[in-house]
Amino acid sequence: MNNTTSELAASIRSIPDYPKPGIIFRDITTLLGNPRAFRRAVDELVQPYAGTKIDKIAGMEARGFILGGAVAHQLSSGFVPIRKKGKLPHETVRIAYSLEYGVDEMEMHRDAIQPGEKVILVDDLIATGGTAVGATKLLRQIGAEVVGACFVIDLPDLGGRRKLEELGVDVHTLVEFSGH
Repeated sequence: MNNTTSELAASIRSIPDYPKPGIIFRDITTLLGNPRAFRRAVDELVQPYAGTKIDKIAGMEARGFILGGAVAHQLSSGFVPIRKKGKLPHETVRIAYSLEYGVDEMEMHRDAIQPGEKVILVDDLIATGGTAVGATKLLRQIGAEVVGACFVIDLPDLGGRRKLEELGVDVHTLVEFSGH
């Protein structure tokens, strides 16, 4: 673990047995509240794409909005929120996706991305990959070129990164934690 990785890992709060016994919840609100760690995380998420023309950053509700907005600002890109069903006021496109405990739906505005635009997907954590895979398929459904996905945290034991990579998405993560 390099200094940046260990500094970021130390700024993330781990909460055992949340939301259910046996799960360790990785809480990034402590990272977001630490100016140095927040800045470092955003800089590290942006780094692989610096100097690249990225049209839009797509952030997944809710922590992906915070990180995605900061990444979009740094890359001079637009920002597109991907939300849970029923939260957006204009005409939307929607996709169902699998969660560890069932199925949900997410949507985005139909006109948020033009065909061929280069998009990076941003969220705080990749676990089983259900949400990120669903978001990637949703973006592609409207013609986006998903050039990458970046996350602060990877839980590699749950296989989400591999699922995204199997879809041809370049995945960039900053910190890994074993287990759930």
